[in-house]
Amino acid sequence: MTDSAKRRLQALSQQLVEGIPDAGTFEDIPRIRTVAPDSVGPRVKDKVVIVTGANSPIGIGRASAHQFARNGAKAVYLCDYDETYLATHKREIESLYPGVDVHARQFDAGDADAVKAVVDDAIARYGRLDVMFANAGIVGTPKIFTEIEPDDFMNTLRTNTLGVFLAVKYAAPAMQITSEAKPFPSGSIICTASVAGLRSNAGLTDYSASKAAVINIAQTTCYQLAGTGVRVNAICPGIIETGMTKTIYDAARARGTQQKIGQLNPLRRGAVPDEVARVALFLGSDESSYMNGQAVTVCGGLSAGHPFVPGKFA
Repeated sequence: MTDSAKRRLQALSQQLVEGIPDAGTFEDIPRIRTVAPDSVGPRVKDKVVIVTGANSPIGIGRASAHQFARNGAKAVYLCDYDETYLATHKREIESLYPGVDVHARQFDAGDADAVKAVVDDAIARYGRLDVMFANAGIVGTPKIFTEIEPDDFMNTLRTNTLGVFLAVKYAAPAMQITSEAKPFPSGSIICTASVAGLRSNAGLTDYSASKAAVINIAQTTCYQLAGTGVRVNAICPGIIETGMTKTIYDAARARGTQQKIGQLNPLRRGAVPDEVARVALFLGSDESSYMNGQAVTVCGGLSAGHPFVPGKFA
Protein backbone atom coordinates (compact mmCIF):
# COMPACT_ATOMS: atom_id res chain seq x y z
CA MET A 1 0.00 0.00 0.00
CA THR A 2 1.37 3.44 -0.92
CA ASP A 3 1.92 6.16 1.69
CA SER A 4 -0.88 8.28 0.23
CA ALA A 5 -3.27 5.34 0.37
CA LYS A 6 -2.31 4.70 3.98
CA ARG A 7 -2.95 8.34 4.85
CA ARG A 8 -6.36 8.22 3.22
CA LEU A 9 -7.20 5.08 5.15
CA GLN A 10 -6.00 6.60 8.43
CA ALA A 11 -8.22 9.64 7.84
CA LEU A 12 -11.36 7.51 7.79
CA SER A 13 -13.38 6.63 10.86
CA GLN A 14 -13.34 3.11 12.23
CA GLN A 15 -16.93 2.54 11.09
CA LEU A 16 -16.00 3.35 7.49
CA VAL A 17 -12.89 1.18 7.56
CA GLU A 18 -14.22 -1.83 9.44
CA GLY A 19 -17.97 -1.35 9.33
CA ILE A 20 -20.24 -2.16 12.25
CA PRO A 21 -19.14 -5.63 13.40
CA ASP A 22 -21.34 -8.68 12.92
CA ALA A 23 -22.55 -9.84 16.33
CA GLY A 24 -23.53 -13.34 15.22
CA THR A 25 -26.93 -14.90 15.73
CA PHE A 26 -29.22 -16.12 18.47
CA GLU A 27 -31.11 -19.14 17.25
CA ASP A 28 -32.20 -17.99 13.78
CA ILE A 29 -32.15 -14.20 14.25
CA PRO A 30 -29.18 -11.79 14.19
CA ARG A 31 -27.87 -10.44 17.46
CA ILE A 32 -27.97 -6.68 17.94
CA ARG A 33 -24.94 -4.92 16.46
CA THR A 34 -23.43 -2.33 18.82
CA VAL A 35 -20.88 0.45 18.49
CA ALA A 36 -20.46 1.61 22.11
CA PRO A 37 -19.65 0.04 25.47
CA ASP A 38 -22.31 -0.90 27.98
CA SER A 39 -24.26 2.14 29.20
CA VAL A 40 -23.98 1.04 32.82
CA GLY A 41 -20.19 1.38 32.70
CA PRO A 42 -17.94 4.44 32.29
CA ARG A 43 -19.34 6.17 29.22
CA VAL A 44 -16.24 8.19 28.25
CA LYS A 45 -13.56 5.82 29.53
CA ASP A 46 -10.01 7.02 28.79
CA LYS A 47 -11.20 10.01 26.75
CA VAL A 48 -9.49 13.41 26.91
CA VAL A 49 -12.00 16.20 27.37
CA ILE A 50 -11.82 20.01 27.15
CA VAL A 51 -14.64 22.09 28.64
CA THR A 52 -14.80 25.87 28.19
CA GLY A 53 -17.00 28.08 30.33
CA ALA A 54 -16.30 25.90 33.37
CA ASN A 55 -15.80 28.49 36.13
CA SER A 56 -19.33 29.23 37.37
CA PRO A 57 -20.20 27.21 40.50
CA ILE A 58 -23.74 26.83 39.18
CA GLY A 59 -22.89 26.50 35.50
CA ILE A 60 -23.37 23.88 32.80
CA GLY A 61 -19.61 23.67 32.27
CA ARG A 62 -18.83 22.63 35.83
CA ALA A 63 -21.69 20.13 35.94
CA SER A 64 -20.53 18.61 32.64
CA ALA A 65 -16.92 18.35 33.81
CA HIS A 66 -18.16 16.31 36.77
CA GLN A 67 -20.14 13.99 34.49
CA PHE A 68 -17.13 13.42 32.23
CA ALA A 69 -14.86 12.75 35.20
CA ARG A 70 -17.40 10.47 36.87
CA ASN A 71 -17.69 8.47 33.67
CA GLY A 72 -14.06 7.52 33.28
CA ALA A 73 -12.38 10.35 31.38
CA LYS A 74 -8.60 10.15 31.37
CA ALA A 75 -8.25 13.93 31.58
CA VAL A 76 -10.56 16.92 31.90
CA TYR A 77 -9.49 20.49 31.10
CA LEU A 78 -11.45 23.18 32.97
CA CYS A 79 -11.24 26.42 31.00
CA ASP A 80 -12.69 29.88 31.51
CA TYR A 81 -11.91 33.59 31.16
CA ASP A 82 -12.70 33.96 34.87
CA GLU A 83 -10.51 31.70 36.99
CA THR A 84 -12.10 32.50 40.38
CA TYR A 85 -13.34 28.96 41.03
CA LEU A 86 -11.29 26.85 38.63
CA ALA A 87 -8.79 25.73 41.28
CA THR A 88 -11.66 24.83 43.62
CA HIS A 89 -13.37 22.79 40.90
CA LYS A 90 -10.08 21.05 40.15
CA ARG A 91 -9.59 20.05 43.79
CA GLU A 92 -13.18 18.84 44.09
CA ILE A 93 -13.03 16.65 40.98
CA GLU A 94 -9.65 15.24 41.99
CA SER A 95 -11.02 14.35 45.43
CA LEU A 96 -14.10 12.65 43.98
CA TYR A 97 -12.42 10.95 41.01
CA PRO A 98 -8.73 10.47 41.85
CA GLY A 99 -8.01 8.59 38.63
CA VAL A 100 -8.77 11.64 36.46
CA ASP A 101 -6.15 14.23 35.49
CA VAL A 102 -7.66 17.70 35.93
CA HIS A 103 -6.11 20.79 34.36
CA ALA A 104 -7.29 24.36 34.96
CA ARG A 105 -6.68 26.90 32.20
CA GLN A 106 -7.55 30.59 32.21
CA PHE A 107 -8.09 32.18 28.79
CA ASP A 108 -10.54 34.02 26.56
CA ALA A 109 -12.55 31.61 24.39
CA GLY A 110 -12.29 34.17 21.59
CA ASP A 111 -8.47 34.15 21.64
CA ALA A 112 -7.28 31.90 18.82
CA ASP A 113 -3.76 31.41 20.20
CA ALA A 114 -5.10 30.44 23.62
CA VAL A 115 -7.60 27.94 22.25
CA LYS A 116 -4.94 26.38 20.06
CA ALA A 117 -2.58 26.21 23.04
CA VAL A 118 -4.95 24.17 25.21
CA VAL A 119 -5.64 21.77 22.34
CA ASP A 120 -1.90 21.46 21.68
CA ASP A 121 -1.33 20.76 25.37
CA ALA A 122 -3.82 17.89 25.32
CA ILE A 123 -2.07 16.38 22.30
CA ALA A 124 1.39 16.86 23.83
CA ARG A 125 0.37 15.23 27.11
CA TYR A 126 -1.94 12.47 25.95
CA GLY A 127 -1.53 12.16 22.20
CA ARG A 128 -5.27 12.53 21.69
CA LEU A 129 -8.33 14.72 22.06
CA ASP A 130 -11.76 13.11 22.17
CA VAL A 131 -14.31 15.64 23.42
CA MET A 132 -14.40 19.42 23.04
CA PHE A 133 -17.31 21.06 24.84
CA ALA A 134 -17.37 24.66 23.58
CA ASN A 135 -19.62 25.94 26.32
CA ALA A 136 -18.29 29.45 27.05
CA GLY A 137 -20.86 32.19 26.59
CA ILE A 138 -22.16 35.54 27.79
CA VAL A 139 -25.72 36.81 28.11
CA GLY A 140 -25.45 39.72 25.70
CA THR A 141 -26.71 43.30 25.92
CA PRO A 142 -29.94 43.83 27.92
CA LYS A 143 -31.36 46.45 25.54
CA ILE A 144 -33.73 46.66 22.62
CA PHE A 145 -31.86 46.13 19.34
CA THR A 146 -32.06 49.82 18.36
CA GLU A 147 -30.03 50.70 21.45
CA ILE A 148 -27.33 48.06 21.09
CA GLU A 149 -24.03 49.56 19.96
CA PRO A 150 -22.09 47.76 17.22
CA ASP A 151 -19.14 47.12 19.55
CA ASP A 152 -21.45 45.51 22.12
CA PHE A 153 -23.04 43.35 19.43
CA MET A 154 -19.65 42.16 18.20
CA ASN A 155 -18.43 41.53 21.74
CA THR A 156 -21.27 39.06 22.25
CA LEU A 157 -20.43 37.32 19.00
CA ARG A 158 -16.74 37.20 19.93
CA THR A 159 -17.38 34.98 22.93
CA ASN A 160 -20.49 33.10 21.88
CA THR A 161 -19.78 32.52 18.19
CA LEU A 162 -16.09 33.10 17.50
CA GLY A 163 -15.28 31.08 20.62
CA VAL A 164 -17.20 28.11 19.23
CA PHE A 165 -15.67 28.50 15.78
CA LEU A 166 -12.16 28.45 17.25
CA ALA A 167 -12.98 25.38 19.34
CA VAL A 168 -14.11 23.52 16.23
CA LYS A 169 -11.23 24.86 14.13
CA TYR A 170 -8.52 23.55 16.46
CA ALA A 171 -10.24 20.55 18.03
CA ALA A 172 -11.28 18.87 14.77
CA PRO A 173 -7.75 18.33 13.38
CA ALA A 174 -6.52 17.21 16.81
CA MET A 175 -9.27 14.59 17.01
CA GLN A 176 -8.01 13.11 13.75
CA ILE A 177 -4.58 12.36 15.22
CA THR A 178 -4.17 8.61 15.60
CA SER A 179 -1.88 6.40 17.66
CA GLU A 180 -1.60 2.85 18.91
CA ALA A 181 -4.08 3.68 21.66
CA LYS A 182 -6.39 5.49 19.22
CA PRO A 183 -6.00 3.77 15.84
CA PHE A 184 -8.83 5.64 14.12
CA PRO A 185 -9.73 9.35 13.98
CA SER A 186 -12.79 10.21 16.04
CA GLY A 187 -14.17 12.77 18.41
CA SER A 188 -17.19 14.74 19.52
CA ILE A 189 -17.40 18.52 19.46
CA ILE A 190 -20.32 19.89 21.45
CA CYS A 191 -21.33 23.52 21.05
CA THR A 192 -23.57 25.34 23.50
CA ALA A 193 -26.25 27.19 21.57
CA SER A 194 -29.72 28.02 22.95
CA VAL A 195 -33.40 27.81 22.15
CA ALA A 196 -32.88 31.53 21.49
CA GLY A 197 -31.00 30.44 18.38
CA LEU A 198 -34.08 28.54 17.21
CA ARG A 199 -37.04 30.68 18.28
CA SER A 200 -37.77 34.34 18.88
CA ASN A 201 -38.54 35.84 22.30
CA ALA A 202 -36.11 33.49 24.07
CA GLY A 203 -33.19 35.88 24.26
CA LEU A 204 -31.77 39.27 23.42
CA THR A 205 -31.01 40.19 19.80
CA ASP A 206 -27.22 39.90 19.95
CA TYR A 207 -27.39 36.76 22.09
CA SER A 208 -29.98 35.12 19.83
CA ALA A 209 -28.00 35.94 16.70
CA SER A 210 -24.84 34.51 18.22
CA LYS A 211 -26.55 31.26 19.16
CA ALA A 212 -28.20 30.85 15.76
CA ALA A 213 -24.71 31.11 14.30
CA VAL A 214 -23.48 28.40 16.68
CA ILE A 215 -26.12 26.01 15.37
CA ASN A 216 -25.10 26.79 11.81
CA ILE A 217 -21.42 26.21 12.62
CA ALA A 218 -22.29 22.74 13.92
CA GLN A 219 -24.29 21.98 10.79
CA THR A 220 -21.77 23.24 8.24
CA THR A 221 -18.59 21.92 9.84
CA CYS A 222 -19.93 18.41 10.30
CA TYR A 223 -20.19 18.13 6.53
CA GLN A 224 -16.66 19.39 6.05
CA LEU A 225 -15.52 16.64 8.44
CA ALA A 226 -17.27 13.93 6.43
CA GLY A 227 -15.76 10.50 6.90
CA THR A 228 -13.38 11.47 9.69
CA GLY A 229 -15.49 10.17 12.57
CA VAL A 230 -15.41 13.66 14.13
CA ARG A 231 -18.95 14.75 14.99
CA VAL A 232 -20.22 18.26 15.72
CA ASN A 233 -23.50 18.89 17.52
CA ALA A 234 -25.12 21.82 19.31
CA ILE A 235 -27.00 21.78 22.60
CA CYS A 236 -29.86 24.28 22.91
CA PRO A 237 -30.78 24.81 26.57
CA GLY A 238 -33.95 26.55 27.65
CA ILE A 239 -34.24 28.28 31.02
CA ILE A 240 -31.54 26.79 33.26
CA GLU A 241 -30.51 28.07 36.68
CA THR A 242 -26.92 29.10 35.98
CA GLY A 243 -24.69 32.07 36.66
CA MET A 244 -26.05 33.66 33.49
CA THR A 245 -29.67 33.48 34.69
CA LYS A 246 -28.94 34.08 38.37
CA THR A 247 -30.40 37.60 38.33
CA ILE A 248 -33.68 36.25 36.96
CA TYR A 249 -33.91 33.58 39.64
CA ASP A 250 -32.85 35.95 42.43
CA ALA A 251 -35.44 38.54 41.41
CA ALA A 252 -38.17 35.88 41.20
CA ARG A 253 -37.29 34.51 44.65
CA ALA A 254 -37.36 38.02 46.08
CA ARG A 255 -40.88 38.47 44.72
CA GLY A 256 -41.95 34.97 45.69
CA THR A 257 -42.67 34.07 42.07
CA GLN A 258 -39.92 31.52 41.44
CA GLN A 259 -42.53 28.87 40.70
CA LYS A 260 -43.45 30.82 37.56
CA ILE A 261 -40.00 30.36 36.00
CA GLY A 262 -40.36 28.02 33.05
CA GLN A 263 -44.16 28.15 33.14
CA LEU A 264 -44.38 28.47 29.33
CA ASN A 265 -42.84 25.05 28.71
CA PRO A 266 -44.87 21.84 29.12
CA LEU A 267 -42.86 20.76 32.17
CA ARG A 268 -43.68 24.14 33.76
CA ARG A 269 -40.33 24.52 35.47
CA GLY A 270 -36.77 25.62 34.89
CA ALA A 271 -33.88 23.16 34.84
CA VAL A 272 -30.66 22.63 36.75
CA PRO A 273 -27.27 22.37 34.97
CA ASP A 274 -26.96 18.62 35.54
CA GLU A 275 -29.93 18.07 33.23
CA VAL A 276 -27.93 19.66 30.40
CA ALA A 277 -24.67 18.06 31.49
CA ARG A 278 -26.12 14.58 31.02
CA VAL A 279 -26.97 15.44 27.43
CA ALA A 280 -23.42 16.71 26.93
CA LEU A 281 -22.13 13.43 28.37
CA PHE A 282 -24.30 11.47 25.93
CA LEU A 283 -23.08 13.53 22.98
CA GLY A 284 -19.48 13.10 24.11
CA SER A 285 -19.85 9.35 24.40
CA ASP A 286 -19.83 6.71 21.68
CA GLU A 287 -23.49 6.09 22.45
CA SER A 288 -24.32 9.10 20.28
CA SER A 289 -22.15 7.79 17.42
CA TYR A 290 -24.80 8.47 14.75
CA MET A 291 -25.74 11.97 15.94
CA ASN A 292 -24.11 14.67 13.88
CA GLY A 293 -24.93 18.23 12.87
CA GLN A 294 -27.91 18.40 15.24
CA ALA A 295 -29.34 21.11 17.45
CA VAL A 296 -30.43 19.12 20.51
CA THR A 297 -32.91 21.04 22.64
CA VAL A 298 -32.96 20.69 26.43
CA CYS A 299 -35.81 23.06 27.14
CA GLY A 300 -38.66 21.23 28.82
CA GLY A 301 -40.57 21.33 25.53
CA LEU A 302 -40.48 25.11 25.05
CA SER A 303 -39.20 24.86 21.48
CA ALA A 304 -41.72 22.18 20.50
CA GLY A 305 -44.51 24.61 19.69
CA HIS A 306 -45.98 28.04 20.16
CA PRO A 307 -46.02 29.43 23.71
CA PHE A 308 -48.83 27.84 25.69
CA VAL A 309 -50.82 30.07 27.98
CA PRO A 310 -52.56 27.91 30.64
CA GLY A 311 -56.33 28.12 30.48
CA LYS A 312 -56.60 29.77 27.07
CA PHE A 313 -57.11 26.60 25.07
CA ALA A 314 -58.58 24.32 27.73
